[in-house]
Amino acid sequence: MNKNRLVGAAASAITLTLALSACGNAGGAATAEETGPGEVRVWLVGTDTPPEARDYLKKTFEEENPGSTLTIEEQAWDGLVDKYTTALSGSDAPDVVEIGNTQAAAFTSAGYFREITGEEFETLGGSDLLPGFVEAGDWEGKHYALPYYSGSRVVFYSKQVLGDTAAPTTLDEYVDTAVDLKTDDLSGVYWPGQDWYNALPFIWENGGYVAEQAEDGTWDAGFSSEGGLAGLEQIQTIMTKGNNAPSDAQETDLQVPFCEGKVAFLSAPSWIQWSIKAPEKPAEPEGVPGCEKTYGSDLEGLALPGKDGGAAQVFAGGSNIAIAQKSARPDLAMSAYEILLSDEYQSILAGIGLFPAKTSLFEQVDQSTSIGKAAAEAAANAKLTPASPKWADVESKTLLQTAFSRIAAGDDVKTVAEKLDADIEEILNS
Repeated sequence: MNKNRLVGAAASAITLTLALSACGNAGGAATAEETGPGEVRVWLVGTDTPPEARDYLKKTFEEENPGSTLTIEEQAWDGLVDKYTTALSGSDAPDVVEIGNTQAAAFTSAGYFREITGEEFETLGGSDLLPGFVEAGDWEGKHYALPYYSGSRVVFYSKQVLGDTAAPTTLDEYVDTAVDLKTDDLSGVYWPGQDWYNALPFIWENGGYVAEQAEDGTWDAGFSSEGGLAGLEQIQTIMTKGNNAPSDAQETDLQVPFCEGKVAFLSAPSWIQWSIKAPEKPAEPEGVPGCEKTYGSDLEGLALPGKDGGAAQVFAGGSNIAIAQKSARPDLAMSAYEILLSDEYQSILAGIGLFPAKTSLFEQVDQSTSIGKAAAEAAANAKLTPASPKWADVESKTLLQTAFSRIAAGDDVKTVAEKLDADIEEILNS
């Protein structure tokens, strides 16, 4: 989701901070023996979890645990790593937390999350749980953060804007079509410069890689590899010749330019469809209007096409969930955790187009539309970022955002790639 995963820039020493603060984790759950009614705090991030799922979690938990209360506290993705670092090491830690799949390794490796035993793992879903997300939440052969939901990016378009132009079937066609459609008022592909999530497929499809670990444990970054550079050249072509988005912009409120009719193609998480299809006047004053009766009325989707056709390998957005090691009531936290991973709760997520934590529930995601079909095709071919505990440092330092902003501004691709690789390797190998 995957999801757009924006983390704060202030966590430059996160790995060391996590490791040091985790040293005292053995006695973290000081009130673990407490029984009876209590309060559980669940931290969910962003607005991807719909109101009906939140209501179900609270109602079910309080029915199953008479006298106990559950409070959901919504967090922002921006600055999340920093906030979690402080909160999970303190005396007032939340009980259950949502964490981005690319951030999970930093916290599991530091011991901030309670271990999910083998027996609990099987009860919660076992082999039915999304394997890539299970791996993202594991550390040294043990489970700590299990999948919450997965999402994939879909290329959205409106027939009103696209007109007679044929939808591209290969990655080269996607680039060429973006350039051909671009005018002063229309982006062939709307691509804010800091959006690195949409860049990864171009790297992978051209044979490049983000970072790979050698047998001796060292990491080698691959943006400046032959395939990486080929992908970056395509990205720069779209950004500079097929796009009107600012080179330093983030990928927030993407439905706004789309609903203004200024976008031919928009690659975004599948759940943005609900923002586009929302009423022109938002239900709440602070809400962002959609275009239900105009461009949202004939909204279509396709999977980003691959180099040789078919669906491209895309970044698997989404989240994991974990029980905090310092939860004051791990028994009640586990009760909430079980509800979050229950078929009933996960089916609610599937109902809004999120791919649930359990693969057996994928069929509940509506695939009768072009958007649902494209999301399923993309999800089946999705990849994750490198499984290093230090990857969160790469994100928190905004190395990728900075690099792609430079590419969007027209800087030399090879120079940018070599610096990005050197910076990534310095962090992952430190």
